[in-house]
Order: sequence, then C-alpha cells, then structure tokens
Amino acid sequence: MANSQRSSSLIDPRNGFCTLNSTFYSKRKPLALPSNESLDITTFISSQTHRGKTAFIDAATDHRISFSDLWRAVDHVADCLLHDVGIRRGDVVLVLSPNTISIPIVCLSVMSLGAVLTTANPLNTASEILRQIADSNPKLAFTTPELAPKIASSGISIVLERVEDTLRAPRGLKVVGNLTEMMKKEPSGQAVRNQVHKDDTAMLLYSSGTTGRSKGVNSSHGNLIAHVARYIAEPFEQPQQTFICTVPLFHTFGLLNFVLATLALGTTVVILPRFDLGEMMAAVEKYRATTLILVPPVLVTMINKADQIMKKYDVSFLRTVRCGGAPLSKEVTQGFMKKYPTVDVYQGYALTESNGAGASVESVEESRRYGAVGLLSCGVEARIVDPNTGQVMGLNLTGELWLKGPSIAKGYFRNEEEIITSEGWLKTGDLCYIDNDGFLFIVDRLKELIKYKGYQF
Repeated sequence: MANSQRSSSLIDPRNGFCTLNSTFYSKRKPLALPSNESLDITTFISSQTHRGKTAFIDAATDHRISFSDLWRAVDHVADCLLHDVGIRRGDVVLVLSPNTISIPIVCLSVMSLGAVLTTANPLNTASEILRQIADSNPKLAFTTPELAPKIASSGISIVLERVEDTLRAPRGLKVVGNLTEMMKKEPSGQAVRNQVHKDDTAMLLYSSGTTGRSKGVNSSHGNLIAHVARYIAEPFEQPQQTFICTVPLFHTFGLLNFVLATLALGTTVVILPRFDLGEMMAAVEKYRATTLILVPPVLVTMINKADQIMKKYDVSFLRTVRCGGAPLSKEVTQGFMKKYPTVDVYQGYALTESNGAGASVESVEESRRYGAVGLLSCGVEARIVDPNTGQVMGLNLTGELWLKGPSIAKGYFRNEEEIITSEGWLKTGDLCYIDNDGFLFIVDRLKELIKYKGYQF
C-alpha cells in the first residue's frame, strides 16, 4: 500500500504499527535525503563536513591516510581510470583483494565515474570467481599477484597495487597499471566525466539470496546514499571514534560500514588484513580503539578468552561493540557485559539486498530488550506476512519479514530471483515478529545460517 494511504493518526507511537495498512513504521528520526537526482555516492560522502583527520590506518604497516589525501587519491585514480584505462559509466570493475586501505580508494573512484563496483571473496576457488566474472562481465580487475592466477584465464585487464607487484605477477596477465602510480598522477584536466544519476547501479554485490545460489544484487547510488544518510540522521554518540575493521571489505557488512558510512562521519578506521583475535586486540590497545564491529562467533570468543585478553591487552578505551549477522541471545549479551562491564553491546539486522536497512539497537536501554535485533531503521517500513497465505499480520505474530525503503536494492542482476514485489517490498526470507514496543525479533532464518570463516553473515 502506498505511503499516501499512511495516516499518522492511525500509527501507534509505541510500536509504529498502522492499522490502516498493517504496516510498521520506524520510530527513529525521519530520513533526510538529498533532492539532487544527479548525485553519486562518492560525491555525497565527500561533501559531508566533519572534524576527522585520519581516515584509515593499515594495522599491518601503520601506514595512515588522511581524509584530504584520501579524496585527492580518489580523484587521481578516477581520472586515470577514465582517461588511461577507458572506464566509462556502466562498466563493471572487479575488486579481488584481501583487506587493505587501498580498497576504499578504488571503490570510491570507480563509483564516482558511474562505473559499477563488484567484489569477490579471495577465499573462493578460481572456478567460483570465474563464474562470477562470466555473470557480471567486468572490464577491469583490481587484484594482487597472489590472487591474479585465479582470474588469469578470463583475459581481463588487471591493475595491481604497487609497481613491484608487476614483477611478481604471473606471466600472461594483461596488467594495465598499478594503483600507487595512479594515486600519484596529477589529473589530466580533460573532458568532464559523464553525469551519474542516483538510480544508476553503483554496486553489484553477490549474495546467496533465498535459494543459496550466488547472484548479483543491484544497488543504486540512491540506495547507498540512503544508507549513509541514516548514519548522518542518527550519528554515533561519540563523533570522533576509532573503529577496528576485522570483517572483509568485499562483503556488504564491511563495505557499507567502513568504505561508506564511517567515512562520511569523519571517524578513523584501522584495517586488519584478516581476522585474528590477538592482532585485533593488539590494534585495540595500540590505536585506543573505541568501537568494534563483529559477528557473533567473535563476540563469543572474546567472552571465552576474556581473562587472557584483559591480562595481555589494555582495552580501557573500548566503549562499544556492534554486532550483526545473527541475533545475540540474552546469555551471550549478559556474558559479554559481565566480562567487559564498560563496553556496551549493540546489535543489528540487515541484508545485502537491503543495503544496511533493517533494525538496530542504538542505546543501552534498547540493548536490554534481550533477543531483539532492535527498532526499525529510520526510513524503513516493515510488514509481517504469513508465508503460506500471504496475509499481512500485526503485533506479536510470526511471519516472513518484508522491508521497504529508499535503501532497498533494485533487485537481482538479470532478475534471477524475484524477491521484490511490484510495490517495492523486499521479501527477506526471515521469519520474525515485532513486539508491542516496536522491537524486531528473528525467530528463524529461511536463508542459510551465519558462517564465520566463509564470511556468509
């Protein structure tokens, strides 16, 4: 049912439920979106004002990049991609790389041109990655000498990170440049780039969907702008925070949080090349990190090894742990708070197809609603639908969760699976209910359960 049929007088302020159309509305602040139709996600993020200085730190090398240097690098790389490599609006560019502080530069450069970003899991086999290449048809790939053999047979043009990488790369690769030189090269000052429309596809991230078979999720610039706008509408309690990034940047969880949202807010992100508990805690101590974003298995490990962690590392600056991927039980939440009494635990729920929209816990009071994944994100509408009859249900009744809002993806690439209705509702495939206070509870997941080493959160 359209928004025009929404009547605020019929919406219960306690839980956001509208009796007129059986729809739940967010209790969060309204979502303010830019009116400019010709706006790309890179420009939107770079236009945000903040007092941040250091954007990213490489935990392995301690190399740092400031916000000013970051945006300069983005502009230089975009210019090289346009004029030297020939990347144009609509072209697909693949990133196949472990976590590095170069990934945000590449991603933002690609999307600033109106080109489409796609990523692949470095742990995937060559055949799995080649299958994704065959589906998405990228014109260019950013990768490393170690991972390049997995895509060598595709014949795709490749950009490596450093000059010396070219010497280590296997023979037969079509190497057209390296990122280090691109970042240093002054812009050509040639013709103006193609104008990007907010409905243009910005990202093509691969998700298992509801059938377990990987398929590309089409997300527009407008979808990603709406995601970042949520953080602007309800910024973190402490504006100048330091995050530790342990999740993979090829995955929506890492990409949306650490390449887009935190960058717009001026926070510092310390990037680890891979997850290792000792390296993560050492980085927490060294960089006086305030916030960790984790998946539940890591949280459980921190509980089980709390005594060793507290003896070996100074975690006194840590204030918040944000957790996503699967609901946290009361026992896990309380267990963590008992071991780390000065650290608040907030959790959330979202899908690749929703671009971060779903539900989240944003205060200590909300975190005490054990078992809930939070209140609906700002700008989000939800319905609980009986998966057998299609009947839309109300409070405290379990059914499939449907979501609607400006960050919901356009759909699957090549329309491989219809999960978005003609009215714009995303069928999540998750069985949930919403209680009398508007908190969302996940009862069962029709999709596969969370993986840890395999990154399917």
